[in-house]
Amino acid sequence: MKKTKILLTLFLLITLIATISSAAYKDVTMSVVAEPTATINFGTKSTVERSVISKDLGNKEITLQLKVTNNETNLKPTGELMLVIDNSKSMLDKVSDTKTREDLVLESAQTLITNLLKNNSELKIGVVSFSTNSDISKEGTSEDAKLISNLTNDYSKLKTAISNIQYDGPRTDLQAGISLAKTQFTDKTDKAHKYIIVLSDGVPNVAINYDKKYYSDDVISKTKSELQSLSDITDNIYIMLTGIKDGDSVASPSTKTYNQIIESIFGTEEKATIGNFYYITDDKIADTISTIYKSLLPISQSFSNIVVKDYFTDEIVKNFDFSYVKNPNFGTISSKIDTRTNSITWDIPELKVGETAIVQYKLKLKENFDEKIINKVLNTNSKLDLSYTDSSNATNTKSSDITPKVKLTENLPTELPKAGTTIFFGVMGIVVVIAIAFGIKYILVKNSMK
Repeated sequence: MKKTKILLTLFLLITLIATISSAAYKDVTMSVVAEPTATINFGTKSTVERSVISKDLGNKEITLQLKVTNNETNLKPTGELMLVIDNSKSMLDKVSDTKTREDLVLESAQTLITNLLKNNSELKIGVVSFSTNSDISKEGTSEDAKLISNLTNDYSKLKTAISNIQYDGPRTDLQAGISLAKTQFTDKTDKAHKYIIVLSDGVPNVAINYDKKYYSDDVISKTKSELQSLSDITDNIYIMLTGIKDGDSVASPSTKTYNQIIESIFGTEEKATIGNFYYITDDKIADTISTIYKSLLPISQSFSNIVVKDYFTDEIVKNFDFSYVKNPNFGTISSKIDTRTNSITWDIPELKVGETAIVQYKLKLKENFDEKIINKVLNTNSKLDLSYTDSSNATNTKSSDITPKVKLTENLPTELPKAGTTIFFGVMGIVVVIAIAFGIKYILVKNSMK
């Protein structure tokens, strides 16, 4: 009997407390006092934003969004570029049923020029051709090379000039082509970018004032020295060599093989004499020129190692449920709030130009919230931190303490209650239960004394 009465007392107490808590949750209204957007600017025009995107005040919840936007613009090459094209007769060799080597090289070169000059007034391109002069008496002179086009950003002029190249040179004097090309640079300032691209299908066998022996050490030495002289003039040089059918055969009258001469002049793809060297087969011409184009655009304004940390106030963490509404479309994020730091961490390995990363989460008032926060303006967040690595490989950190604010207000009845608010009723209820408990205890004690 005693146990039954004690259990009944506990049941009444628990029921009353639950009723009081439910009544407190039901009898408060949540409002958004302020909803400013926290904005962190980085790069030149990129942003991280935390903003309120929706609210369901009936359900006492608010939805926020984190957004990282890369608004940068990829840098285009600027300065001057000389295109040095082999015009020896071997360029007319058929490499497929419908294409000559000339077709493949010139089509790719014209695509390269189009892409480089598209919406880019800060780059000028000139064209030089080289082989050996069709007049044998001029072979091994500066006249082995011809200026096809002065530096210009007029694509139509360049296209016409390239189309009019005559492929009549019997041999290959790369030194003459390089020597002429480097004299065409007009901007002598150190800050002006300068590039040379060589497109050839032959192993150099002639040089300016050479010893009249094809493929000789003199030719090798002079050609290599001409290439090395570009190190103080250009930002970079790109050499594409194709059309070598049997590199291991001897380049008569030399005793060296074609491959040995090639390596002596150009080095290897892994360790080039200068710049970038591509020793390829004809079927790789278009892909290689595309690779050269991409290499000329080294500064992609991507951001890497992006870390966004969103911190919450202690009152929010303790009194609101946290859940994701939309998972991030880039990177990974904490599955829940880390209660050691009251934060979530969003890691984005890379964000390219034009990309936007988004994640959304919801804060919903708990039913068993602490009533001490009623009538108090609450910051939803304490701060927003950003760290990232820019295109120059520098690491940067930024922060914002801008935050939305919410408030819980108790709904007072339209007529004043005789006994006060919900809290008053709760306290009175507890008093009643305690009184009942003591009453039961008194009866039990009195009965036991009879």
